[in-house]
Amino acid sequence: MTSTRSATLFALALLAPALLYILTIVAYPLVDTIILSFTNASLRPGYDFIGWANYERIFGAGNFTEVIVRTFIWTFFSVSLKMVIGMLGAVLLNAAIPGQIVFRILTMPPWIVPMAIGIFMWGWMYNGQFGMISGLLQNFGITDGPIAWLAYGETAFWATIITDVWIGVPMVTIYFLAAMQSIPRDLHEAAWTDGAGRFYRFRRITVPLMVPAIITMSLLSLIATFNSFDIIWILTQGGPSGSTTTMIIDTYKTAMGSRRYGEGAARAVVISLFVTAFCIVYFRAVRKLQQGEAK
Repeated sequence: MTSTRSATLFALALLAPALLYILTIVAYPLVDTIILSFTNASLRPGYDFIGWANYERIFGAGNFTEVIVRTFIWTFFSVSLKMVIGMLGAVLLNAAIPGQIVFRILTMPPWIVPMAIGIFMWGWMYNGQFGMISGLLQNFGITDGPIAWLAYGETAFWATIITDVWIGVPMVTIYFLAAMQSIPRDLHEAAWTDGAGRFYRFRRITVPLMVPAIITMSLLSLIATFNSFDIIWILTQGGPSGSTTTMIIDTYKTAMGSRRYGEGAARAVVISLFVTAFCIVYFRAVRKLQQGEAK
């Protein structure tokens, strides 16, 4: 009995730092945000509980629905491009070509360079007067004059996606490359001996064995992209005319710009619910995948 109690106390002592971290860094801010979302907290001292008024105001406004749709579109295209380009990059880096190490090193700068510096670099390239992109298009005769890419809604929207893809692709590429290299070469050699072509081996061997890595990276990339703040804020601050305002930008503007902390907390709770839904879908997909492999 004494030994069992000692083992339990020892286990609790080992878990205490992790539990303390979860309570102080995760649980307390989350509970506090949820409570704040039911108040009219602002710059004035004190606040009153107003029930579901903040949530009714959020979903009663048509512009928030547009923000949600825009966020999903922005996330979908950004994550999809990162997955596709990252997979292509991993395939190329995994191929037996001369200078393979050099190419692997060249994929890292977008990931190694501090994010703010990389974003400012893209902001300079998007500039209509002295930006590199506009200058190249004029030199090749594709456009007649300068184009201010961040001054128009449609071009600014896609410009932020391109920047996010540029920053996120190296991590996806390296992750997929590691997954590819963990696949036993015997499987490819056996398929090659039976006359299977490169594309057939990729479709029948590489992709199925990489499904867990693809699902994991898709979820991580989706959460990071959905909550991405730096790229849009530095490039456009949600403009022009709200064309690049996503849910995280809208939450920041409400809470910090308009000082409506209660309503901003409610918007943050809505974001947390969406992210939770993504995680639930992910775990269900993983469970089905494991059940399929068990059969």
